[in-house]
Amino acid sequence: MNADTKQSRREQSHARILDAAGRALRRQGYAGVGVAEVMKEAGLTHGGFYAHFKSRDALLAAAIEHAAADSAASLTRRIAKLQEAGAGPVRALVEAYLADLHVGSTERGCVVAALGSEMPRQNEELLEVSRRRVAALVERARAALPADAAPERAFLLASSLVGALQMARALGAEGRALLPATRDALIAQYDAH
Repeated sequence: MNADTKQSRREQSHARILDAAGRALRRQGYAGVGVAEVMKEAGLTHGGFYAHFKSRDALLAAAIEHAAADSAASLTRRIAKLQEAGAGPVRALVEAYLADLHVGSTERGCVVAALGSEMPRQNEELLEVSRRRVAALVERARAALPADAAPERAFLLASSLVGALQMARALGAEGRALLPATRDALIAQYDAH
């Protein structure tokens, strides 16, 4: 086996670990992520963990970033499709974020919505990574709003999206039934068009 093949296998294993840990984080929260379970889900042995991460917290920090990148890419694709169909930036963000698909996809959805209530109870390393994810969501909302919008409007829009998603997930079918009216209200409140 040459060095390139060995590196490629290591990178593939690393990516599988991050995928498994990211899904577990969004599904079970910080405390629900066990190294042995993540390695098993990734198809690897528990003993190989330390070849990739120095600690469970290092895994969690990397998994948060990985999961956030995954969900952000998915959200970006959904927003682009809505904008191609004529939706403005705010409408596209609200409709993409509060889509039925996102409500049902806890393992692939927004890490802020999945972990928000747990974030303040984490150690400083995980708290810092988590805060960056919140800031990135607020920035996405800011980018959707008109350039002259007051800065706090981005925070209000982002927190409304996260809260609505969390409530819809918690209420199940009843929460999903409330999403169309919620989307309409947020679009009416934040869309300049």
